[in-house]
Amino acid sequence: MTDTQDTNLPKMEEGLEDVKQTVEAPEPAAQELTIPEEVVEEAEEALEETAEEESRKLTKSEILAKMKDIAENVEQASKAVIDNLKQNFYRLHNAEVEAAKRAFLDGGGAEEDFVPAPDAEEDEFKEVMSVVKEKRNQLNAEEEKLREKNYQVKLAIIEELKELIESPDDPNKNYNEFKKLQQQWHEVTLIPQNKANELWKSYQLYVEKFYDLLKLNNEFREYDFKKNLEIKTRLCEAAEKLAEEEDVIAAFHHLQKLHQEYRDTGPVAKELRDEIWARFKAASTLLNKKHQQYFEEQKKVEQENLDKKTVICEIVEGIDYLKLNGFQAWEKKTKEVIALQNKWKTIGYAPQKLNVKIFERFRKACDEFFQKKSDYFKQAKARMNENLEKKRALVERVEALKDSKEWKETAEELVKLQKEWKSIGPVAKRYSDSLWKRFIAACDYFFEQKGAATSSQRSIENDNLKRKKAIIEQLKDLKEQEESEENNQKIHSLMAEWNEIGHVPFKEKDKIYEQYRTLVDKLYKSFNLSMAKKVSKFRTAVGKVQESGMQTVYREREKLVRNYENLLNELHTYENNLGFLNATSKTGNSLLTELNKKMDKLKAEIEVAKEKIRQIDENFQKEEEKAD
Repeated sequence: MTDTQDTNLPKMEEGLEDVKQTVEAPEPAAQELTIPEEVVEEAEEALEETAEEESRKLTKSEILAKMKDIAENVEQASKAVIDNLKQNFYRLHNAEVEAAKRAFLDGGGAEEDFVPAPDAEEDEFKEVMSVVKEKRNQLNAEEEKLREKNYQVKLAIIEELKELIESPDDPNKNYNEFKKLQQQWHEVTLIPQNKANELWKSYQLYVEKFYDLLKLNNEFREYDFKKNLEIKTRLCEAAEKLAEEEDVIAAFHHLQKLHQEYRDTGPVAKELRDEIWARFKAASTLLNKKHQQYFEEQKKVEQENLDKKTVICEIVEGIDYLKLNGFQAWEKKTKEVIALQNKWKTIGYAPQKLNVKIFERFRKACDEFFQKKSDYFKQAKARMNENLEKKRALVERVEALKDSKEWKETAEELVKLQKEWKSIGPVAKRYSDSLWKRFIAACDYFFEQKGAATSSQRSIENDNLKRKKAIIEQLKDLKEQEESEENNQKIHSLMAEWNEIGHVPFKEKDKIYEQYRTLVDKLYKSFNLSMAKKVSKFRTAVGKVQESGMQTVYREREKLVRNYENLLNELHTYENNLGFLNATSKTGNSLLTELNKKMDKLKAEIEVAKEKIRQIDENFQKEEEKAD
């Protein structure tokens, strides 16, 4: 609720002034009923919130239609209703503009290029508001004239009352004239608010004086007092029933009307004045306390809403943008921010003085997020364009080399270019497939030509195939035997012999190598090969290190883990290169043999590292069990 919002109840300004008049114009000879100023302010805030809540439920079209109806009958609508409708119309309008802007930016547009689309409803709304404003100004001017005129009328009535009091005639003869002046006084309503209280005090003073001077016969006087007592008793009963109303705001507003009617009613018998006024005041006090309690509860709820909204602001403001280093990370975080925005909408109002401020804070944090997202995507787009140019250059270099007859040098250069290709980041999807096809096609063409030129080696490759099959058979025999140092040495000997053997036919290469690797991997797991000796030495070393403190053992484990991860990364690199050579070469080359040797060595080192880490972890567990 903003400072410009009013309640949708008619004549709110007059209603609040009536409350003040009620406080300041007590029943003659009775104590004054005081309503705290903060209670009056809370009543005003509550009535404003009621109006705002109703207008927030409307759409732009509904608000426009409602404003058109008001333009036809301006005098029936308060300034509060009009201001609320205007505010919520532009709240919806601004939300639409903001959504369009965000979509424009997410689509790659620049903020300075964004231009909101024309809104026909806004143009029509402005025209209707202009009509309403003009009519309201005219009505206000007329009402101001009427208030001043009525003020002069009531001053004249007071002067006539003074004349009746000062008249030497018997007051009984002037009684009818007195009642007539009272009737005229009550028929005149609107007067300037800043003069109402003083005017009422003057009027009440002369009414009391007249009654003091009036020497009516007992029957006539008692009848008048009795009639006024009946009216005031009814007003007391009505005020007492208001305490049972569930709608505290409506009950409080109704109470002000009862106060006005009580004040307009003449006096009762002097001995009953204090009693009837005390009853009416007690009912008013009870409702005032209930009204105050209602607003205290509202304040508590609003504070809780403020706390919830503050937490949401802190979450958005606390986003670590350094960790958002990829499209998926940004999209995931975007969904989280949108979820927080939806959560925000389900939370009610914060305290009036902070409601706008906390919203501005949340909007600023969200705007910053989406701006950084837009900047990131622009930079990412620029990087992909750079990658595109680099890959295009590589394609042109590979296509220029595909017809070369320098088999060895060109093959090495192509492998180098393939590694460089992998080191370049991604490009847009619409270019990546076509560029890759051109790149791999040129590589395949060269290696096919190279394979055709080296066909004379086929007989040698067939002999190599037979030798490798014989090694596989020997490894199979070892797989069925138990672990021993002799078998470990035999396995290493066969692996060394395998690596010494040259190329085999291309069609058999993958199949024979897969059989070999499967057997070697199983033997590693079952025999652990030379790992047993290394681990045994390491176990002894760990025991000695452990004597100097567990902190030293922790550091040793961290070093092993880092070494293990580095070995794995290196192995994956070799496997990728091996797979690439397998895909692009028909006959294979010397690079395959070298890669296989390095991979076998890496796998052995990886197994040793894993076993060492496991050994440390077992020691950790034993130490924990001892501590327990």
